[in-house]
Amino acid sequence: MASVSSYISAYREIIKLGLPILVGQLGTIVVSFADNIMVGHYSTEALASASFVNNLFNVAIFCCVGFTYGLTPLAGALFGKGELRKIGAITRMALWINVLYTLLITAVMTVIYFNIDRMGQPAELMPLIKPYFLLVLVGMLPVAIFNVGAQWSYAINNTGMPMWIILCANLLNVAGNYMLIFGNFGMPELGLFGAGLSTLAARILCPLLIFGALLFARRFRPYRDGLLHGERRRGDRRLIWRTSMPVSLQMTFESGSFTAAAIMVGWLGTVPLAAFQVIVIVGMLGFTIYYGIGSAVSVKVSNECGLNSAAGMRRYAWAGYHLMIVMMTLASLIFVIGGRHIMTLFSNDPAVVALATSLIFPLVLYQLGDATQITFANALRGTSKVMPMLWIAFISYVIVGIPATYLFAFPLGMGTYGVILSFSASLFLAGALFLLSFLKVTHNLNISNHEQA
Repeated sequence: MASVSSYISAYREIIKLGLPILVGQLGTIVVSFADNIMVGHYSTEALASASFVNNLFNVAIFCCVGFTYGLTPLAGALFGKGELRKIGAITRMALWINVLYTLLITAVMTVIYFNIDRMGQPAELMPLIKPYFLLVLVGMLPVAIFNVGAQWSYAINNTGMPMWIILCANLLNVAGNYMLIFGNFGMPELGLFGAGLSTLAARILCPLLIFGALLFARRFRPYRDGLLHGERRRGDRRLIWRTSMPVSLQMTFESGSFTAAAIMVGWLGTVPLAAFQVIVIVGMLGFTIYYGIGSAVSVKVSNECGLNSAAGMRRYAWAGYHLMIVMMTLASLIFVIGGRHIMTLFSNDPAVVALATSLIFPLVLYQLGDATQITFANALRGTSKVMPMLWIAFISYVIVGIPATYLFAFPLGMGTYGVILSFSASLFLAGALFLLSFLKVTHNLNISNHEQA
């Protein structure tokens, strides 16, 4: 009964922390839905162009966002000990390191921009792809800065503030889309370029709001004092780098496998690329739900890690996975029951709708793998022992995932269906390996605690 009671308590705490993150991310996915619906109804070419650019930038943005995640276990462990001023100091260090890292990734993406004609995409899409690419490129730094602030906020168990900021930015994005894509309210009709402008404005707003709150809100004074005046602890820079880089590369490899898939789908033509974008956006509904729970798991595991409680770390990880299974089941039911109706929201092209609808089964199939790998990747991240994430992601997404995508799509002749089906192979493998690594970390901590006792 004590065990059941502890799990019920863990469920409540994870839901309390994860619900605002989930709501904020659902707001983001609603905006993505609205964005793609408007772009898709504007033209199939605009939707296909957005698919290529967004999937290409997923690698860069996830790389930068993943790097910000290294702050969470460090700040979360300090929060568990009540060392609030130190949280501000380490947040400042994380901010500078993340700005430099993001500028480096931005430079890499700039090189890609000047070689984009060589990537085998339909020539008629280039006039749409290039200007949209530049707008997304400019938005990378604001995304990274906001996520540093969001990880600080999550680590101190304040998940509500990022949620409200994201929702406000989403409202701005939707309004901008409505005005600039179609030229409503006297604004110019800019199509896909208009969607990019409104997204950029929303991304700039987010860091202004969250760091404005940190610098001026009275309740954040201990963190602000550390941010502005806290002493730099020896080894903080190396510690942040060590906890950030493996997570960044893990997310880079994962998103990179999806980007490689988008490039391969582009070889099949404009309609398959547009249908692939619809499936990716619909699949993000599941990912968004899992992300909220996973982030809460990471925070609670990091708090327990600060207390050297291996049992608490495992309890929150498994409680998160129980909740994740429920969420995965609900998401899958939505896809199965309402799949065709959802697809028609994004395009009025019958060929795109028909192809996207045929991809529902492989979409549902990989949901369990996605839920599993997100849960235990975040649990492992919460321990700050993140080096295994690097080799796990490389094996799962690069060594297994990308070849599987090519094999299913072309030699086996399954086309776009095979591309989506191949995602299950890498996600299930990654989930299993993240779980084993997390259990190993908590087992070693148990042994260390017994030796010290």
